[in-house]
Amino acid sequence: MQTPASFPESRRKATWGGIVLLATVALCAPRVSAQSAADYVIGAQDVLTIQVFDQADLGGKYTVEADGTFGFPLIGRVKAGGLTLRSFEGELKTKLADGYFKNPQVTVAVEQYRSQRVFVNGEVRMPGPVPLTGGMTLIEALSRAGSTLPTASGEVSVVRPPQTSAGVIDTSAAGAEMFRASIRDLESGVLKQNIELRDGDQIYVPRAEMIYVFGQVKNPGSYGIQKDTTVLQALSLAGGVTPNGAMGRIEIVRIVNGETKTVKPKLSDVVLPGDTIKVPERYF
Repeated sequence: MQTPASFPESRRKATWGGIVLLATVALCAPRVSAQSAADYVIGAQDVLTIQVFDQADLGGKYTVEADGTFGFPLIGRVKAGGLTLRSFEGELKTKLADGYFKNPQVTVAVEQYRSQRVFVNGEVRMPGPVPLTGGMTLIEALSRAGSTLPTASGEVSVVRPPQTSAGVIDTSAAGAEMFRASIRDLESGVLKQNIELRDGDQIYVPRAEMIYVFGQVKNPGSYGIQKDTTVLQALSLAGGVTPNGAMGRIEIVRIVNGETKTVKPKLSDVVLPGDTIKVPERYF
């Protein structure tokens, strides 16, 4: 696999520009639902920061244990696992108000997300599990995985395993949901594409189909294409045609049903995976 450093200069600039854009969009992209961090469901190994107004000695960081509970001053073991932050705040407030404090003011936040995660694989810089924070969206997960590689296709898919009524992932059952999104649409801030993720979601960025551009272009070689890439766009990937290139005599060598055919394309024609574009030299 080629590294960014081995790509032609024009391609590297376009690639890194796309990466910066993806990371920027991840910071400002709107979410597809109104879910907030307060609706995050607490799980085992999450680290919570708890503050009780005017009771500094009760505040601190608490790690949720495997059974979903942890010890808290005055009231002993409290159950947090399976509750949202908002619900747990209410539960803790009720327990502290039961014979300890009058109308206690309690805030709970997640210091470290450890219990839930999504998995990002394929053509990304850092494939693997990504901790799921409250309200994380698809573009945020791609950004956490280092953004897409130059070899990535223009699409991304999300496979969502079914869950039981209690919210537990059921890996043995059929009926997983599938979502597809365009990376270009995600970069443009299309709301319906930027879905909010759930625990266990599998995100996959497939490798782009390749074409080949040779002859009188500035950077001949192989290039990954997106859906509906035109001849003109393919030439642009290769840095454009040199002054010696004959634009009117461009050819595409294409394999059709196992046979090699030569096509005389228009610049607006869509290229196909495996095409070889040849730009001949001008006669004079």
